[in-house]
Amino acid sequence: MRQIVRRGMGAAALVAAVAAGAAAQPAARGALPPAGFGSLRQDDIAVKLQNMGLSIKAIPLDEGIIRLLAPDSYRAMRAQRESRAKELAAIAARMGLPAVQVWLVTYYTLEQGEARFDATDLVMRTPTGDFRPLEVLAVTPAFSNGRVAARGQQQALYVFDPSIDLTQPITLLAAGQQSSAWTDVQPRLDSERAAVWSRASAAPQKKP
Repeated sequence: MRQIVRRGMGAAALVAAVAAGAAAQPAARGALPPAGFGSLRQDDIAVKLQNMGLSIKAIPLDEGIIRLLAPDSYRAMRAQRESRAKELAAIAARMGLPAVQVWLVTYYTLEQGEARFDATDLVMRTPTGDFRPLEVLAVTPAFSNGRVAARGQQQALYVFDPSIDLTQPITLLAAGQQSSAWTDVQPRLDSERAAVWSRASAAPQKKP
């Protein structure tokens, strides 16, 4: 599937900066937060919406974001992305892109009875335009059936153009509903990012 709608297109110094209350500055310069110091749950970085019995949860697998998760969750989310690394690289190459942005999307139901979903009916709305997935890579075997059994779930990796800016507002549109919960997630990420740098600076340094 192609995107079809779019508009516009020194360790010591770091410790000192954290102690001075500028813990978020390394991230602002493009540095990834250190892994293993996060405390967030997957639901803390997810965008959710619901339409009758069907619930949808979307989690960005951006490395700078999933490093803010608790260690077990970070490893699980990273493994999801890395397990399809060759396919993702091939998609980027085919589209002439330097990389792709990946979201783990879960369709699930907590009610009795089967729920149906349209895997193509998902859009990321941003200030610069609407983005549809470039491709969808099934995680669960029966994803392509478009059905969720009672109290079950189906998952896939949704591959998007990398120009979606995760620091800007994003609205998820799917199943006739929409959610702008990403605006609530962003302050949580900023706070946790500062906390991660602080925890990392306070951790005992490994001897060489």
